[in-house]
Amino acid sequence: MDLNAVRMFVAVGQAGSLSAAAVRLGIPLPTLSRRIRDLERQLKVQLLVRSVRGVKLTDAGARLYEHAGRGIETLLEAEQVVVNDQAHLKGRLRLSLPQTFEPWWDLLAAFQRRYPDIEIYLYSTERRLDLIEDGIDVALRVGAIVHEAMVARRVLSFRNILVASPQLVKRFGAPKHPEALHRLPCATWASRIDERARWELGGHAVEPKAVLSTNDYHHLRTRALSGDVVTELPPFLAAAAIREKRLVRLLPQYPLPEWSLNLLYPPHRHQSTLVRTYLDFCQSYLPKIVQACAV
Repeated sequence: MDLNAVRMFVAVGQAGSLSAAAVRLGIPLPTLSRRIRDLERQLKVQLLVRSVRGVKLTDAGARLYEHAGRGIETLLEAEQVVVNDQAHLKGRLRLSLPQTFEPWWDLLAAFQRRYPDIEIYLYSTERRLDLIEDGIDVALRVGAIVHEAMVARRVLSFRNILVASPQLVKRFGAPKHPEALHRLPCATWASRIDERARWELGGHAVEPKAVLSTNDYHHLRTRALSGDVVTELPPFLAAAAIREKRLVRLLPQYPLPEWSLNLLYPPHRHQSTLVRTYLDFCQSYLPKIVQACAV
């Protein structure tokens, strides 16, 4: 059954005539007449008796009007609830973030202070989720985007940096060339147990002797601060410790590769107000993210 045609039929029953219903719906009278005739042919029953004074419902039409009218009213109420929630920015936003991406925690806190009625569900993972299957509205992704069906909004780019504690540098000496890292204890980020670390340092590929591999940058930072290892860290996790001279930057003339940061979301013809508001807020907050990444 064509639900749009049923909605038009209910409007005719409410208005008492085809012409009045056409005006109320904002559609041409011939279009409305044709849609009602199509509905009658589909149901194989006459719904209206037409006359110069208007229309009268048949018995079948009266039964359809009674039941469909309640349903149409319920749908209109539901539509109004959704519109009102969107207008007042009330609802649930489902987000995915990489683990340990601390600047975005501050962004989310600022976002909810501005929009206190928006509830956020945050799934923090290094795993690349299927946004549709996992029900994620917007994901923050580091690196190349492989989801061709998704919309990607580039946010910024950054480079991880090599760091160590002053104590470790004093003990082993500061490396002058990437090859010198082979004589230093290193800790590396790895997404898999069997993954071998490889640092691309200004065109020099180095496979460091890793005494520790983990997918937790916070753990790497803790071990570097303890003076145990040389490691790579995102700039926002290293900046404060470098300013406080608890970490020193190694081999700055041999930079690690640049990573892009993107907001990823499914394409929707009618994107929700919540998603649009979140994307725009992220864009406005970017200067603070850039500042947090500055070393």
